This record gives sequence, C-alpha cells and structure tokens, in this order.
Amino acid sequence: MYEMQFGVPMSGAVLNNINTRLDARTVSVLLHHSGSKLVLVDPASLQLPEDALRLLPPEHSAPRVVVADDPHEKELLPAPATALTYERLLEKGDPDFAWVRPANEWEPMILNYTSGTTSAPKGVLHCHRGIFLITLDSLVDWGMPARPTYLWTLPMFHVNGWSFPWGMAVVGGTNVCLRRVDAADVYAAISRHGVTHLCGAPVVLNMLANAPEAVRKTLPGNVEILTGGAPPPAAVLHRTEAIGFKVRHGYGLCETAGLATSCVWNAEWDKLPATERARFKARQGVRTPATAEVDVVDEKTGRSMPRDGSTVGEVVIRGGCVMLGYFNDEAATGAAIGDGWFYTGDVGVMHPDGYLEIRDRSKDVIISGGENISSVEVESVLYGHPAENEAAVVARPDEFWGETPCAFVSLKWGNGRGELTEAELVAWSRERMPRYMVPKTVVFRDELPKTSTGKIQKYVLRNIAKEMGPTSRGVSSKM
Repeated sequence: MYEMQFGVPMSGAVLNNINTRLDARTVSVLLHHSGSKLVLVDPASLQLPEDALRLLPPEHSAPRVVVADDPHEKELLPAPATALTYERLLEKGDPDFAWVRPANEWEPMILNYTSGTTSAPKGVLHCHRGIFLITLDSLVDWGMPARPTYLWTLPMFHVNGWSFPWGMAVVGGTNVCLRRVDAADVYAAISRHGVTHLCGAPVVLNMLANAPEAVRKTLPGNVEILTGGAPPPAAVLHRTEAIGFKVRHGYGLCETAGLATSCVWNAEWDKLPATERARFKARQGVRTPATAEVDVVDEKTGRSMPRDGSTVGEVVIRGGCVMLGYFNDEAATGAAIGDGWFYTGDVGVMHPDGYLEIRDRSKDVIISGGENISSVEVESVLYGHPAENEAAVVARPDEFWGETPCAFVSLKWGNGRGELTEAELVAWSRERMPRYMVPKTVVFRDELPKTSTGKIQKYVLRNIAKEMGPTSRGVSSKM
C-alpha cells in the first residue's frame, strides 16, 4: 500500500485507498462511483473485493483485481495458478518507463471517500499541488527531523495517512507497519525498532495510556505522537504524556488532505499545572503554514464571530490544501465551498489569542430547553473520571426539555460495571459542569462503536438513544 501512494500517481492514474473494514456493499458503491479500473488487494482482504464485485450493477465493467504476492500467505491467494499477482505485474512492467507527469499541478491525484459517519460517503478529490503542499506543511509543522523511524498506527486509507507516506520519503524515514493496532503490538514495535514518531486518533492515545502494566515497555527515547481526527479530551492527553509520550495536536479533515491547524505550544503554558497544560493542548490551534486562513463564522451571514472563546460558529478554512471538490457531486461541492471558503460543518470558538477550539459537529450539538450543549465539552469532563475508558454523549428525546444529554460509557480494565453506577457518575458530573449539561441518561457498554480510524460512531449511538424513547427521568442502562 505504501508503494501504491507513489506508483499509481506516477502511472498517471488517480489513487483511491479503500478502507478494508468497510462492508462489501459499501465497497461496491465506492468502486462503482469512482469508476475504478484496477484494484490491488492484500491477500488477507481478498474476500472483500470479491464480494463487492458481485454486487456491482450488471452494466458496470468490473475492474481487474491484482493480489499482492505475499510468500508468507500463499494459501490466501486465489486458486487459479494464472491469477495476476502484484509481483507478476511488476515483472511485466517496463523498467525504462518514464513516469507520467501531470499536465498541470491542478490535475487530480487522490480520491478519498469520507467516512460516512454522519452522511453518505462523498468522494474528495485532491490535486498534485495540494498534496505537495500538505506533505511539506506537515513535516515543517511537526519539526520532522531527517531519518526518523515512523510507526504506522494511522491507517494509510485514512486521508493517505495524513500525507506521511510521501513525508517519510522526503526525510528518508524508516516505516514500521502493523497488521493491527493494539497496545501490546504498539509497545513491542516501539521498543524493538526504536520508533520516534507515530500518528493516531485520540482512541490510540487512550489505548496506550490505559494499557495494562504487563504489556507496557519502557520507551526507547523521545517518542512523539501527532493526534487528530477528533477532539482529544484533556484528560487523555494528560495521561498519555504522563507515561512519557510527547503529544502534538492538530485538526484537519478529509477535505484538507491532512492537518490544517496545529496547537503550536506557547512557552508560557509550561508554568501551568499539568491538567491545565493538557486543557490548552486540547485546542485545535492556529493555521499551519500552507493554510491561508481559518475562522469561525456565523453560519447564516458568514460574518466572523467574536474572538472571546465562548461565541460558537462554524469553522471555515481556505488554502492550497483544500480539495478540488466532491467527485461527480456539484451540489455537495457548492454547499461546502463558497466565497473561497470551505465550510467544515464543525462548530467551534476562537479564543482571544487566535487559537481555534472545536466544540462539536453541527449534528452533535444537543439543544436542551433552549440551551446549546456541546457533546465534546461534556465528554471531556467525563474522561476525567478515573474509572472511565471511553465516553460519547448524544441527544436523547425528552418529554419536557426536547432532548437531554445521554452518555455512553465504557470502563477501564479492572473496573467492573458494578464499581461505577449511573448515580455516582451523575453526582460526580454535577460537581464539575453546569446542571443542564449533566447527562440525564447513562448507558454502560463494554466497547463503543467506532469507525476503523478510531472515531466513535455517534450516529449509531443516536439511533440507540432514539430507540430508548423519550424520558424525563435519568435512567441507567447496561448493554
């Protein structure tokens, strides 16, 4: 897959990394929508495209499937001996082939599909120029040294690994890849290979911070983590840094090809207590060098909101890394891009010092009795409870208030469900947040539903909350 980030664009084609954890129906939709002509697949994932191809419309010409020829997984290869494998494909190639340079820098290079956690997936098109800018931008912003050792805890199918496949080539880095991401494998890889850098969503940080002592290993040196993809709770940042990792935080979307803002550290914050430092680090930060502007605006008028850290509005971005548009979807492109700005759909505030802070997705704001409640803000408090592993807050219908916060919670290892009750968590929350923000319903689950990139699937939880029906009394549930 790493080689494909280079080989496909160099052949003059457009690269579309497909999430291997999608279901066959969704993959068939993506193959059909993108008009893919060739599919390269790892042997372990071969069943997925085979099932997807059977679901393509009869009039759609099925793409050719090329299987990676892994000598350690011969039994997973297709039965016919004549099946075209990746290594055989390379052997047929012309060693003197001159790679196809784009006619101009605005030609499409990458097609990425949004995760579809809040709506149907959309095909995000990025050009050669945008990918070049975001790659160098990410290296400069993170202060990436020459010849780092980079651990792939971030999937390359997630926004092309935030541009770091190309970035590692620029700085001569060593890539360490994992078949799966769990705490034991990550700690072992860091120790064995002397890893210096890795990326991941906050769920990865939470996994490392809450790992059992038995699987933890002493870090070989300074290990830096770049996190993004979802607002990281301050408590998670604090716990991750307490075990020795150095965390950098940024914000971006599929439509920006990587991180468009970075929480650049202010030396004055070093004087603050650890928990307060983590709260500042949880901000999404200021624009990166290749991002022209970031603002928080009134959704209806487009006017900038006051920089007071409390007046919410929609986050908008413009710069060279913003997408060309949504593939074959002029309506969605027109709705997302206007007056040169990309309207993200994220709700945030701008602080007096110019630092952006995301408060929620527009669809995740809870309106209770006329009060707008940020689900992210409530979650950030809940993550501070010592028994909490994960938390997600959504709206549940309420007969009196219209809707109220409903918290879905998983507990850490070694904490049985009986050790934390709904009443205890509600009482603890009342001491730390306004009464109207306190969850009225608590649902304990072994694990919260997530996308393959670690984002909690709030639409799944919203559906569960709706199915529970309206309530005007707090109800504790265990699922």
